[in-house]
Amino acid sequence: MSDSRAEDEAAIQAVLVDSYQAWEAGDADGMVANYTADATAIMTGSLRDSRAVVRENMALAFEGPLKGSSTYNKQLSLRFVGRDAAIVVSESGILFAGETEVPDTGKVNATWVFEKRDGQWLIAAYQNSPVLAPGR
Repeated sequence: MSDSRAEDEAAIQAVLVDSYQAWEAGDADGMVANYTADATAIMTGSLRDSRAVVRENMALAFEGPLKGSSTYNKQLSLRFVGRDAAIVVSESGILFAGETEVPDTGKVNATWVFEKRDGQWLIAAYQNSPVLAPGR
């Protein structure tokens, strides 16, 4: 791997860590700080079609059902698509206040699409779906 690819990987990892830490802090602004303005987030039952909408939804969630929560994240892969795009696949889940483990039924497979804009890696899209099909 070239030095620049290693630097790109490290920069992408840093963006993810910043996002996870902002979640744990209940900081919606920090969570979307590295999202593109036109970022999309698709989760079961919702499409959030801009950084502003993602921020608004996370702020409400951090005040309500996600108050005191953190996330479990296990990166499964990272691959580059051309020079200025990358895809990260992870297994993730929400640790609600007081929980130490995410039940298998709460785990999702997530896809993060990164774009390098003006030398900075940003999240352009996020999508997740349950690891286990409903009813299993």
